[in-house]
Amino acid sequence: MHWRKFNGENIHLPIKEAVEEAIKRETEKGTKLKVCIGTDSQVKGDDTEFATVIVFLREHSGGFMYIHNEKTKQKFHLKERMLTEVAKSIEIAYELCHLFIEYHIEMEVHADINTNPMFKSNDALREAMGYILGMGFAFKAKPEAFASSCCADKAVN
Repeated sequence: MHWRKFNGENIHLPIKEAVEEAIKRETEKGTKLKVCIGTDSQVKGDDTEFATVIVFLREHSGGFMYIHNEKTKQKFHLKERMLTEVAKSIEIAYELCHLFIEYHIEMEVHADINTNPMFKSNDALREAMGYILGMGFAFKAKPEAFASSCCADKAVN
């Protein structure tokens, strides 16, 4: 998987190592971190592009993020695409969760799914919430899911 920073700089280490280095660097400075993981997608012609982000929030001091983009020709119904976004976020959260436990860092998985039943994405809310909570992760949906609805959205558009 190819990851980059928001400024476009490539991350050459495996993502686990890059995240652990970031955690160590920030905790050595005395910074308290929180991590939010989210994915958004955009259909562009025949392609569906997904962007997954790992957002590091520094308590009282901004934050930074790592981004992974991926394109596919696969066609998705809306609900299927929403649940694929959630699956991509969970895959990364699961890969990194032992680091967050080891370093006592709070982590949330954000789903770009609207809690308002008037929106089509709401059809996937129950399954997404069950999937994320069933994996033992904290869950946020719109409007609180900024990692997916703002950060990943920016990386995919």
